[in-house]
Amino acid sequence: MTDFLNKVNQHFQQNLPFVIYKKPNTKLMKGLFQNDSKLNFSENLSEAGFVFSSFDENLKILIPKNNSQEITIEFIPQTVPLIPKIVSQIDESAKNNFELLVSKAIQEIETGTFSKVVLSRKEIISLPNFDLNSLFVKLASIYPAAFTYCWFHPVIGLWMGATPETLLKVNGNKFQTVALAGTQLYEGSEEVLWQNKEKEEQQYVTDYIVDSLINSVSEVQISTPKTIKAGNLLHLKTAIQGIIDKKTNLNDLVLLLHPTPAVGGLPKINAIDFINKSEGYNREYYAGYLGEINYDDHSESDLYVNLRCMKIQMNTELNTAHLYIGCGITKSSIPEKEWFETVNKAMTLKNVIL
Repeated sequence: MTDFLNKVNQHFQQNLPFVIYKKPNTKLMKGLFQNDSKLNFSENLSEAGFVFSSFDENLKILIPKNNSQEITIEFIPQTVPLIPKIVSQIDESAKNNFELLVSKAIQEIETGTFSKVVLSRKEIISLPNFDLNSLFVKLASIYPAAFTYCWFHPVIGLWMGATPETLLKVNGNKFQTVALAGTQLYEGSEEVLWQNKEKEEQQYVTDYIVDSLINSVSEVQISTPKTIKAGNLLHLKTAIQGIIDKKTNLNDLVLLLHPTPAVGGLPKINAIDFINKSEGYNREYYAGYLGEINYDDHSESDLYVNLRCMKIQMNTELNTAHLYIGCGITKSSIPEKEWFETVNKAMTLKNVIL
């Protein structure tokens, strides 16, 4: 593992693009190290490599497999000591602004503009002793059930995250995806009671996925919702799988799915329009998607939604981490509770960097 991490450092210092990542519940860590600094784009997800897409899909950055060195190692988790629960000082201005945004969204829901919208905010934290490798190893060690990654391109920047959400898995003519929504703080047990707001939010996502894919897939199987643990949080998850029609390709499926109501809203166009006009900042690659495309003789792709992520800004005076956090808003939402949901979600990364 030392040689692997040295390779990461070398590429980073030389300003060469790379991605290192670990899939959920596996012992393997992979790296794709691009041979030059070219900024490559995926046009229609037909290439082989690792894609990193912005939320609006205007930029789909590709680290191409045919121009990169691929390395796979066995990951040895770090023993991370348990730390007391982090108590962050509340930024009252940020809290008020976000609650006003949620209230505005609820008003739009009541007038029928949309039935759900996912709102987000950004929080900036200083990183006085930043070390890329130690931070990523810690992230992958603490969250073995998440898709953990560190992605870098000198033109785009450095991103890192631990996402619990699959966008799409394709193996030959078979696909798998999930509907993931609803959030509770994990307090020692996965046997919890879900309120109507969380159940409603999760059902929106499930119905959207099934309805979106209905003309492009067959033999669809839908599991019953179950509670899963993702870091310090619990979510409701429904697994969806089936067979892809011969006329449908990977790009077609991604266009149908992204952004799901778990990161955008319903109806999609109205919700995205509200997000773009009201959030007040650019999501960039937060809530986009990332992962392997067309691996293993072009038959397998494995894409994840870019949640629980941060962009690391390098500065000679002070490095900072820009944390992106969001929550789903429905007619049953309570603005202050939604604020504290984002606070809880921020703990995924704060547990690593603080």
